[in-house]
Amino acid sequence: MKKLRWLLLPFSLLYALVVVIRNWCYDVGWFKSTAFDLPVISVGNLAVGGAGKSPMTEYLVRLLKNEYKLSTLSRGYGRNTKGFLIADSTSTAADIGDEPAQFKHKFPDVMVAVCEDRVNGINQLKNDYDLIVLDDAYQHRAVKPGLSILLFDYKKLNEPNFLLPAGDLREPFSGKMRADIIVVSKCPANLSSEEQEQIAVKIRPYPYQQLFFTSINYLRLKTLDGGEVTNDLNADTRIFLLTGIAGAAPLKQYLQGITPHINHHNYADHHRFSLKNITKLADEFLAEPSINKVVITTEKDAERLKQPELLPLLSKLSILVLPISIQFLNNGQQEFDKQITNHVRKYRTHNSIH
Repeated sequence: MKKLRWLLLPFSLLYALVVVIRNWCYDVGWFKSTAFDLPVISVGNLAVGGAGKSPMTEYLVRLLKNEYKLSTLSRGYGRNTKGFLIADSTSTAADIGDEPAQFKHKFPDVMVAVCEDRVNGINQLKNDYDLIVLDDAYQHRAVKPGLSILLFDYKKLNEPNFLLPAGDLREPFSGKMRADIIVVSKCPANLSSEEQEQIAVKIRPYPYQQLFFTSINYLRLKTLDGGEVTNDLNADTRIFLLTGIAGAAPLKQYLQGITPHINHHNYADHHRFSLKNITKLADEFLAEPSINKVVITTEKDAERLKQPELLPLLSKLSILVLPISIQFLNNGQQEFDKQITNHVRKYRTHNSIH
């Protein structure tokens, strides 16, 4: 933890008090937590920043979308709009948030909705859909999901468990008790069984909680508009890496395994790229004498690049998008899929297939 953040510990204690009281009020029923008679699956984490919620949400969509009429529901962080909105093919990150825009463009046939009030959002969707996947809703206690998936970022497990603002936790570590499934994400693909056992001791899952481990699977590069790319990167490629995500280190480390020539333009999570940002990137890219050069960004960042004022500059660049997916360790995918599908099938009333 940075030294300056130690000075914020008194504020973390105050924040902790507020969060603990709030959670207690939900636990004892003083604050209303609404349950629904259709499958509601929540994906979230205890800390701020990227623990891989979007790849997990996408995994659930792929797993379930062919059998069930499914909707995702997100808050729509960073959008310029308010209230309940349904995404369509023209929706942008400014309209619905970068992650929902990413979902819609990857799964055009799946309902993608946003609403700050998730209870209101579910009420507007529940009569027309078999199940709803909530993205980043672990702390949204007004909804009582039928199944809750809690993610822990592997690289943050050894950091101090301090709450905001001194640390990164949104709520105390004890909040893990509400999860049905715990996933340690962004693990090395070769994570040893000994270290997995050490992590299990650190997390201390309850008997009713299954613990899974996943790693990042980097897929083939695509163009900004989703087209396939045939050329591969090599050790001589000059990469200009553009990110506005939480935890870009694994991505940079992956690319460093291909080439040492990386110029990283790194911004805060959900950063809205400005003309100044992209001008700086374009100037450096065009000044690079090598012809073997490329700009690489993430899928989430790509959604925030699709602003009309940025397109003339972007057209001068060779810009590619690196998609990712998750891969279960220990052959855990079959058991994970089984838990998810068994949960959904319990809701006979709303299932499309029985």
